[in-house]
Amino acid sequence: MIYTLPFIAAVIGWFTNFLAVKMLFHPKEKKRILSFEIQGIFPKRQKALARKLGALVARELISFDEIKEKLIKEENLDGVMELIDERITEFLEASLQESSPFLAAFMSEKKKTQLKQVALDEIKEVLPEAIETYIDKAKENLDVEKIVFEKVAAFSSDKLEAILFGILKKEFRFIEIVGGVLGFVIGLIQLLLVHLTI
Repeated sequence: MIYTLPFIAAVIGWFTNFLAVKMLFHPKEKKRILSFEIQGIFPKRQKALARKLGALVARELISFDEIKEKLIKEENLDGVMELIDERITEFLEASLQESSPFLAAFMSEKKKTQLKQVALDEIKEVLPEAIETYIDKAKENLDVEKIVFEKVAAFSSDKLEAILFGILKKEFRFIEIVGGVLGFVIGLIQLLLVHLTI
């Protein structure tokens, strides 16, 4: 019977850690036991978590200046210019004929090509400035910290649990296993101490 001590300790160690992980999320609502109030850590601290996450995202993860810098790089603008080129060509070949057939009748292919090139050159010149202005306006009007805070604070307890378990499932499992291993080691030490005292 005494030799089962490490296994009993392992089960106790695993169970206590399993319970500790569960108590991060449960109970979802405050429960009163005698004079104590009990609630899961994450449901209890959800607003504080949302506030810190909002500040972190706004300060460290989303930089409007970096977004602006990436968008106005020449290789990124080239892709946009290709799309604009396609739309201008489509306009000159089809839409102009429908909207102004008289004007389209007097416009030669050479004139269309020249007109398209002038438009593309002008757009290419003004596009980086337009993007910068748009991003600056977005920076003024979008409060990323507030948006993240409101979204996370509005999550249901079930959704918050599902998200955190989805991210940390392996870590939670590891905590449970470590509890079992430590319990087993402590049980072995106790068994050794019992043998030494006999």
